[in-house]
Amino acid sequence: MGHLNASYQQAFWNVDMPDRVVNVASVPKRSPFRYPGGKTWLVPRVREWLRSQRRRPDLLIEPFAGGATVGLTAAFEELAEHVLLVELDAEVAAVWKTILQLDAEWLAERILAFDLTHDNVREELAKTDKGTPEVAFRTVLKNRTFHGGILAPGASLMKNGESGKGLRSRWYPATLAQRIRAIAKIRGRFTFQEGDGVQVIQDYSNIKDATFFIDPPYTAGTATGKRAGSRLYTHHRLDHEHLFSAMQHVKGDFLMTYDDAADVHELAERHAFQTRLVSMKNTHHAKMSELLIGRSLDWVS
Repeated sequence: MGHLNASYQQAFWNVDMPDRVVNVASVPKRSPFRYPGGKTWLVPRVREWLRSQRRRPDLLIEPFAGGATVGLTAAFEELAEHVLLVELDAEVAAVWKTILQLDAEWLAERILAFDLTHDNVREELAKTDKGTPEVAFRTVLKNRTFHGGILAPGASLMKNGESGKGLRSRWYPATLAQRIRAIAKIRGRFTFQEGDGVQVIQDYSNIKDATFFIDPPYTAGTATGKRAGSRLYTHHRLDHEHLFSAMQHVKGDFLMTYDDAADVHELAERHAFQTRLVSMKNTHHAKMSELLIGRSLDWVS
């Protein structure tokens, strides 16, 4: 993997930083998923973090990819030389495999051709074909027609949806096809791996040029009494102590994002990590906060 020349590197990193409170409506949307706990709002912070480094990372690893907002941003905006996406969930993995390794155009055309009715959705979701592209299409269909985009067992189809649009509230076939085709055009910037994110962190822990963005799709805040993970994600169990210990041993830089919970602060303090609480505005303009964790967060203003 090559490095930036000095003149381009200086121009690349020396840019104006975004406003401190980010409105998600202002951030480009590149993922085909609408994902619980998605990190679209964090994109300006991720840009700031990556540009604060001495040079552009050779490899950005997103061990809990999900909708892969951060990995997509890094690839499209050339904030890293290469991006490794890792996902344990077989359905979500099928989507990334289809787009990045198999037949993205088939998936785009399948979405464009699908007649979205309740009967057709139920008929499609009742199918048991295990071929990766077919699983990918059913996953996108569920993600776009289930309440909140939730893929976990027990999730159900939207009824009223937004503005009474029902199932069509989040079904934008032309937009989805465009996003899939755009990702496929730069698929050479990606590697996808289906598997355990923590194991991948350990596999790459000794590589100094590997940078990690960690957004585990699980709720860790036991002190807060939150149990959203089991409702939102198929794979919602994670040994957070094990994850923090793994991050303590990586030689490259990393950024983690978590709920602002007492036991998360305790984990960070125990592993000598810095924490910063940052703000965002959701699509309804409500202000929200989340915790950033890293070895050094001096770049956060």
